[in-house]
Amino acid sequence: MQSLGSDVAMALFLAMLLDAWLGEPRWLWSRVAHPAVIMGRAVGWLDQRLNTGAGRGEGVLALAVLVIGAGVLGWALQQLPGRVADVLVCAVLLAQKSLVDHVRAVADGLRTSLDDGRRAVAMIVSRDTGEMRESDVARSAIESAAENFSDGVIAPAFWFLVGGLPALLIYKVTNTADSMIGYRTQRHEKFGWAAARFDDVLNWIPARLTAVIIGLACPGARLGPVRRDARLHRSPNAGWPEAAMAYGLQIALSGPRRYDGVMRDYAFVNDGGKRELGADDIAAAIRVLWVSWGMALTLVVAVGLVMRVAFSFW
Repeated sequence: MQSLGSDVAMALFLAMLLDAWLGEPRWLWSRVAHPAVIMGRAVGWLDQRLNTGAGRGEGVLALAVLVIGAGVLGWALQQLPGRVADVLVCAVLLAQKSLVDHVRAVADGLRTSLDDGRRAVAMIVSRDTGEMRESDVARSAIESAAENFSDGVIAPAFWFLVGGLPALLIYKVTNTADSMIGYRTQRHEKFGWAAARFDDVLNWIPARLTAVIIGLACPGARLGPVRRDARLHRSPNAGWPEAAMAYGLQIALSGPRRYDGVMRDYAFVNDGGKRELGADDIAAAIRVLWVSWGMALTLVVAVGLVMRVAFSFW
């Protein structure tokens, strides 16, 4: 019991290293379904069965089923002897290397042609990409890098550290549900409301923690301007890592973009920053991702040491 906290920190440390080394090997996930795919199938099944358009109640029920199921599965896996299951499951559900690989593919694509850059960025964003300029492609990739560093690395790590595998799986299934049914479309505005709001709650601390970590990696990302511009973002959480990245690289992010053929006039984050972006700016964002990852890893080690010392006095 005394070493429980430090053991979780050690498992997270190993999982982060394993994820950074292996990422998502195609030889494995081409043979078996990735846990995120399984979660997506569960969300889709509940959407088909429960989304009758009657109101938010069905969406609350769907989220409850997902959360309880994920929590029970996480608890069961945690009962296995040792920490092997913790390390492997956590590593699979972290996304540092895969995030970097997808973002780097956009830079590589842009260096080949604008069309290749558009095709690469279409793999990681939901906005219209067919008429993007080079700067739009680069900006979209950098925004995705910042937001997904929070959603795919810091938030899963945070919740694993707080509550082990049950908390990690609850976070991941909620985040998956939000990405599938959390949009304000006619079909999902009511049914996806619970998933979207719970995802906002679960990401509240990690998003701000991510901004702090990116700020430490980029001394130019001062907290005051980051906090101010984070409020300009349409999301209560995504604006924090995005603003930190924008100020850290001294570039303008967000701004107008097109969804489903409709131009949305969103405000720029760091409005005075550089707006003409390219592959080199994406490469700079990737460097920030790795420095930030290293700082997060160091923070995990520090938390583990503090827990071990604290428990020794009990």
